[in-house]
Amino acid sequence: MKNTKIIIFAAVLALGGGIFARGYFAPVALANPIPLAEFTMPDVFGKPHNIKEWESKIRIINFWATWCPPCLKEIPMFKTLQQQFTNNGLQFIGVAVDDQASVKEYMAKTDINYPILIGDLAGIALSQQLGNTAGVVPYTLIVNQQGQVIYQHNGEISREQIIEIITPLLN
Repeated sequence: MKNTKIIIFAAVLALGGGIFARGYFAPVALANPIPLAEFTMPDVFGKPHNIKEWESKIRIINFWATWCPPCLKEIPMFKTLQQQFTNNGLQFIGVAVDDQASVKEYMAKTDINYPILIGDLAGIALSQQLGNTAGVVPYTLIVNQQGQVIYQHNGEISREQIIEIITPLLN
């Protein structure tokens, strides 16, 4: 009898936790788009880049790390979408919440066709400023051509989710 109560308690606790996590990590299509904060970060070679370099494009900004398996799983899909939609005004931008040496080493093994900026600790703070209240990676934002954040996603994002959001924005 005591074991049954423990199992029931654990099941209720797990269900409640799952419901909480689902709501907490659910993607958010923003009803009222918010302006993207301006920021500047260096690439792997130390050259600074301001987010306004890609102004007037659809920007998919992905916060990631070399030690994050879901982050690394997304990269091939991002590369494919970048290639497929470059001529339609789409620009992926990776912000590594990692140190320069680790990112440089990873990029030497992986051909990435979109800019990677080194955020390190400042990248974590920026992601939180941009709505990443859970502090997770990967964390992805979709920004429209007017520079407004229209979509936020905690955790791994799918190709289908990206296509659904960007299709109405494409040239």
